[in-house]
Amino acid sequence: MNKFLKNMTSGANLPRFIISSFFLLVCIMAVIVKIPFTTLMSDTLVRFAMNGVLVLAMVPSIQSGLGPNFALPIGIIAGLVGSVVSFEVGLPGFGGLWLAIAISVPLAMILGYLYGQMLNKVKGSELIVSTYTGFSIVSLMSIGWILLPLKHPEMTWPLGKGLRNIILLDNSFGKMLNDLLSLKYVRVAETGNLVTFFNRTDRFITDLYPNNAAVVEFTIPTGLLIFFFLCCFLVYLFNRSKIGMEMRAAGDNPKFALASGINVDQMRILGATISTVIASIGIVVFSQSYGYLQLYQAPLFMAFPAIAAILIGGASTQKAKIFHVIIGTFLFQGLLTMSLPVANKLIVEGNLSEVLRMIIQNGVILYALTKVGGQE
Repeated sequence: MNKFLKNMTSGANLPRFIISSFFLLVCIMAVIVKIPFTTLMSDTLVRFAMNGVLVLAMVPSIQSGLGPNFALPIGIIAGLVGSVVSFEVGLPGFGGLWLAIAISVPLAMILGYLYGQMLNKVKGSELIVSTYTGFSIVSLMSIGWILLPLKHPEMTWPLGKGLRNIILLDNSFGKMLNDLLSLKYVRVAETGNLVTFFNRTDRFITDLYPNNAAVVEFTIPTGLLIFFFLCCFLVYLFNRSKIGMEMRAAGDNPKFALASGINVDQMRILGATISTVIASIGIVVFSQSYGYLQLYQAPLFMAFPAIAAILIGGASTQKAKIFHVIIGTFLFQGLLTMSLPVANKLIVEGNLSEVLRMIIQNGVILYALTKVGGQE
């Protein structure tokens, strides 16, 4: 028992142990203060799947030796550009979703390649350079969103020029993956019965039960979960391939990889490119689940929750696995989902939940960075 606790509280496992314990405590508190637990778990499941692909983007970056990808906004910007172009074309439903991804991926490949080239010129300072690169591209695109020649009335400002800060996706590809093969358990207010809906949208349920006559108590976003786990499986297959193993070897021990005939610089560029491509897909998935596109300064700090999530899962700045993505994303998003209503119930005044989020998110990143080079 002592050996088990020692393993759980040492090295990269410490953040996971602390957050797991805190998450369990918050779950117990939610039951005590009589907050609907099924609704909280439903929200956790949705947030887990919608954020999972963004967290997955950290894996190739860490495995290739670049460390956590603080320049995740590069891929996010590529995904947002693909999304607004898809919105402009006016292709609804899954057609609009796949078009957004199809436009995002080639753009992300170009930006990721250039980003990887830049990191090869600043070896040893990747974390600092990537952070400011991410900040810079967000600021640059704040000008770009004004200058892009897009004319769709639901995206542009009524007066002046440029795109809006927030673009509603209800008439485009909003919640397409969430509703695909979904299971929704709905409580009818008049009778108190629990009704199950399969592969139905929220709008269908609202039209069927107008004036808030029914409440969705639990949702399983089957399509969203399938897409996330499919992305995880594809990254797993890549890791098992020859080039994937070469990339991991280059990240684990660059000198040994170089002696084995592996082009380390090329593998670093590959890791940066794949990470940027996954991020571009991740923001499309995130936006369709959220129901909105958020432009301008919204992507500025989106790398930090993703980095915190994979570190909570047990990854380090040198090692990362798919398992770390799944566990870390669930714990991090679950804690954020649970702590908000519980904190508001316990402390009416103030914004304690936001303070907790910042402490956990930045504290875990700080802890991980203190471990860089701290062990043989």
